[in-house]
Amino acid sequence: MIMNTILVVEDDIDIRELERYTLASNGYAVLQAEHGKQALEVLSSQSVDLIILDIMMPVMDGLTLIKTLRYGLNNTTPIIVVSAKGEESDIITALELGADDYLTKPFSFSELLARVRALIRRASKLSNPSTLVVADLTMNLQTRKVKRAEREIDLQPLEFSLLEYLMRNTGQVVSKTMIMEHVWDYSFNPGTNVVESKICYLRDKIDKSFQKKLIHTIRGVGYVLQEDA
Repeated sequence: MIMNTILVVEDDIDIRELERYTLASNGYAVLQAEHGKQALEVLSSQSVDLIILDIMMPVMDGLTLIKTLRYGLNNTTPIIVVSAKGEESDIITALELGADDYLTKPFSFSELLARVRALIRRASKLSNPSTLVVADLTMNLQTRKVKRAEREIDLQPLEFSLLEYLMRNTGQVVSKTMIMEHVWDYSFNPGTNVVESKICYLRDKIDKSFQKKLIHTIRGVGYVLQEDA
């Protein structure tokens, strides 16, 4: 099972930890940032499914971050604003800048979870294709068939999930930790070589018989799936 990843951007460490704990307890992978600038750094290297964002933060506030994401970077990741600023004008400003939802502090965590699920479900329907394609490699998510150059490739369920995660993050380096959290659905144990083992099996099926390699090792960092230059 692939977990959805949520970025929590909140300068209050107590609130941030409560949000992290609640989301993680409900099956989400959680990344954290203390302010907008740090959030941009996280987003430059990692893909997330949703952002939970405070407005009043140091260094870069939430409204500036929304504006940067929507108009500067053309980033359409769903955003839920969670803020103590509850005036109608505050809500309208955030929504007009590009936020998808707004929740006023103090709030119910059950309501936050409901809104998270609704936004991720809506975004999934809009953005998730039925087929993933990288070079001559195709994956049909409905039939669960994988082909390379029209040659069908038989994958075990875990191999399929691993390849799906790599294809959804094409061109982006993913670490062993990220793979463990998204594909295996449990925390990373640095003493295990399960990721290397599965990558090796996957390479045998995806790359071995083909001149152009798609799965690449970035030594000391992780793996990336992309067409070899």
